Amino acid sequence: MDFLKPGTVLDLGNIRDELVRMEDTIIFKFIERSHFPTCPTVYKENDPNLQLPDFHGSFLDWALMQSEMTHSQLRRFESPDQTPFFPSKILKPILPSIQYPRVLASYSPEINLNQEIKDVYINQITPLISRFDGESWENFGSVATIDIECLQSLSRRIHFGKFVAEAKFQADRALYSKMILEQDIDGLYQSITNSAVEEKIMERLCVKAEVYGVDPTNKEGYRKITPAYLVKIYKELVIPLTKKVEIDYLLRRLECE
Repeated sequence: MDFLKPGTVLDLGNIRDELVRMEDTIIFKFIERSHFPTCPTVYKENDPNLQLPDFHGSFLDWALMQSEMTHSQLRRFESPDQTPFFPSKILKPILPSIQYPRVLASYSPEINLNQEIKDVYINQITPLISRFDGESWENFGSVATIDIECLQSLSRRIHFGKFVAEAKFQADRALYSKMILEQDIDGLYQSITNSAVEEKIMERLCVKAEVYGVDPTNKEGYRKITPAYLVKIYKELVIPLTKKVEIDYLLRRLECE
């Protein structure tokens, strides 16, 4: 998807293709995370065993903030498909800015569910994908590193709902304008829900988890990620959060008309 070409960005076919590619990214990040235990210390705020000078928060928060500060200097968050977890800490890019054509509404950066995504990841996803429940102090750095990659991949996928919402609004302005004016959340929810597409996603995830989730050369058949857990994560967490992004975006869409 080329964000310098607005016509390609709001094509629902292109958006769906991009979402399919994101599945692979997320699955492989989950597989990397599955090599480690839950490591709850990484997520504890102000843990006395992890000294973080002049910082209030968890070891993961500190590492994520440092990562975003560096990535912001490389222009990461100028791209409209990237949403920072620490927007107040974003730095000016060292590289020349890219003037992306405006595709989303001007308030789009304000639609940011990253705190909720992080809470869901820590409390609901890591228990499902971790190798076991417990600590591994020698791997705290590795765990935080892969957690950052998992969070960024999930954030991109979920916030891509903004592009879905804008594409659907553009395709039927009259219908969506009416529902927005009436603040018809149920109507909006029904209009953005495609049960057939969601069912295909679940079927595809099952196949991918079966193929990617186990090393065929491993005679013991240790499975790094299971289809049931992957489907559960998407069905109960990823897709509902994506829809929340879409609804939050659409409810304000007429501000720009």
